[in-house]
Amino acid sequence: MKMGTVYGVGLGPGDPDLMSVKADRLLRNAKHVAFFRKAGKTGRARTIVNGMLPATAVEFAMEYPVTTEIPVSDPRYNALLSSFYEECTAHLKSLSENGEDVVVLCEGDPFFYGSFMHLYERLRTHAPVEVVPAITGMSGAWTATGDPITWGDDVLTVLMATLPEDELAQRMADTDALVVMKIGRNMDKVKRALRSAGLYDRAWLVQFAQMPNQSVTKLADAPEGTTPYFSIVLVHGQGRRP
Repeated sequence: MKMGTVYGVGLGPGDPDLMSVKADRLLRNAKHVAFFRKAGKTGRARTIVNGMLPATAVEFAMEYPVTTEIPVSDPRYNALLSSFYEECTAHLKSLSENGEDVVVLCEGDPFFYGSFMHLYERLRTHAPVEVVPAITGMSGAWTATGDPITWGDDVLTVLMATLPEDELAQRMADTDALVVMKIGRNMDKVKRALRSAGLYDRAWLVQFAQMPNQSVTKLADAPEGTTPYFSIVLVHGQGRRP
């Protein structure tokens, strides 16, 4: 029996109109659909494709065993996630072995800090896997500001807010244009690092980019407190122009 293909389908930053034609075609013809979500939640990826899936599609919700309940530095964190990814991989591999194609929903681009990458690495030598690229969340965010992120020879740096503060500040100071992701509870640390790098007054905060509840604000004007998961801090480059 010919093995089925596991498709890691990038959904883009949140607006269904920004999906690729290929992603749309795969979704509307899917027999099996898998997606990540937090326990008890619908899941952002599944919400994006509402109304696009066939009524007969068999859905497989992959619920994270842990998100922010324990710190990443705790050995249990990686152990729990590793076991989770192994279980999800086994299910997808079984479907493939039975000749079934599976569409795995991926927010943003599947190969850019996405959970699908962990399945891909486990599946790629055991089943046919195809990745459908998409517009990244950060692209959707800088477009929402209405200004280009880079000019001329600008160097763009993408940082995770989970990095130590001194490393954040150093890397911020060494770049021309900046994207900071995984903000959440790290906002105060990000603000301090931006101030140290002399970039605070140029920074923007974009929440829920390209989604119905999108918000674009100068970081200095943003309210205090924890920001949503779908938040990105940007500093636009000011490089060479004709």
